[in-house]
Amino acid sequence: MTLNQPEYFTKYENLHFYRDENGILEVRMHTNGGSLIFTGKTHREFPDAFYDISRDRDNRVVILTGTGDAWMAEIDFASLGDVTNPREWDKTYWEGKKVLQNLLDIEVPVISAVNGAALLHSEYILTTDIILASENAVFQDMPHLNAGIVPGDGVHILWPLVLGLSRGRYFLLTQETLTAKQAYELNVVNEILPQDKLMKRAWEIARKLAKQPTLNLRYTRVALTQRLKRLVNEGIGYGLALEGITATDLRNT
Repeated sequence: MTLNQPEYFTKYENLHFYRDENGILEVRMHTNGGSLIFTGKTHREFPDAFYDISRDRDNRVVILTGTGDAWMAEIDFASLGDVTNPREWDKTYWEGKKVLQNLLDIEVPVISAVNGAALLHSEYILTTDIILASENAVFQDMPHLNAGIVPGDGVHILWPLVLGLSRGRYFLLTQETLTAKQAYELNVVNEILPQDKLMKRAWEIARKLAKQPTLNLRYTRVALTQRLKRLVNEGIGYGLALEGITATDLRNT
């Protein structure tokens, strides 16, 4: 790690940061050193964290991964507050927009190393440039229909984009679970690795990329995400607004 590590490296309870001398930044999600449990606090802090990563020009390649046998598979619904209250949802609306916008504003190549079950916020993965998955990884949009709300936080944009309109809608409406093998066959995942070799491969790719000139790394990411940014900016606010309407309707049902 560089001697003068940025302040944000120790700022976020649920993110562990490591950066090597080549500017490769590993970002590992966790809860108390184990697999991440998504909470209201992570919902608030992740937009700020990705903003901090995006503005740190010492980062030249980013690897995003989870801890243990899950990438993100558990959620503490109660910690999200009263989502049936429009003023509470307004916070969720703002944070939900910014987290994807800030991920896409990371202007260096981003690698996802999906170490296990990705059952919620899998849209984060789909903003990245290279997706590696362990053999035990699975993909699903678990929380939205289980809670009776619209899947409008970005999964409604990115899954139909990646899978195709028909299969993407099927995936969300049936809460289909895709294995790593199925995700690979559907061109969601680029490589499948044994879990104990996943991070080694992520770092191997990152080190190869880091040999490129810095401006080439930055502008290649900009070029490759231009369409994604446009689609997300067009659709994320609308999707979250519809999700919010159904959240407030939970009071009646």
